[in-house]
Amino acid sequence: MDSPLWIYCIGFAAQLFFAARVMVQWYLSEKHRKVESPMLFWLFSLAGSLILLYYGWLRRDLAILIGEFISFYIYLWNLHAKGLFERIPRFVPVLVALVPVGAIALMLKDFSSFSTDFFRSGDVSGPLLAFGIVGQLVFKSRFLVQWFYSVRHGESSLPLVFWVISVLGSLMIIAYGLIRHDWVLVAGQIGIVASVRNIMIALAHHQDEKTV
Repeated sequence: MDSPLWIYCIGFAAQLFFAARVMVQWYLSEKHRKVESPMLFWLFSLAGSLILLYYGWLRRDLAILIGEFISFYIYLWNLHAKGLFERIPRFVPVLVALVPVGAIALMLKDFSSFSTDFFRSGDVSGPLLAFGIVGQLVFKSRFLVQWFYSVRHGESSLPLVFWVISVLGSLMIIAYGLIRHDWVLVAGQIGIVASVRNIMIALAHHQDEKTV
């Protein structure tokens, strides 16, 4: 789907926030020689997700929307676990949490138009859309795993399996983005380099703990 330049600018704005979260997390992990889960990682994630939800809507890309819906509330949970909500007025996180609900309400308001735009778009075949959705589900499932792991251990953290799933999901999204000529999606997966590096850091830290 060919889109106006301004729409792509919105998508790249979202990816800038995602790139920023990667750089902050990567820098702190290298500095402390262990995988870190800083608050800024989750703040930038939430900001990028809000913008990418809008981009996905403009691009009529169901794969993007589904992926962001999955991770959105996990970002909020991690910010709560980091203690952010204790520092800001209570109505702020409530309003933010209502954004995806509002998007769903808009979809249901005119479901026939929604289904035409998102499911029967002439330039996206069914198999390609299915592949894109699966790629997003794999990529975003890392946050479900992260959330489960963090709840179990009582703190917000980024375990090794999070980064392994990140690499697999990134490869699928890159393939989907190349086929759709969506350079926003492709550029957004530059974080695969940081994912590989975090795997190396996590393994090295685990080995250091074993030798102590």
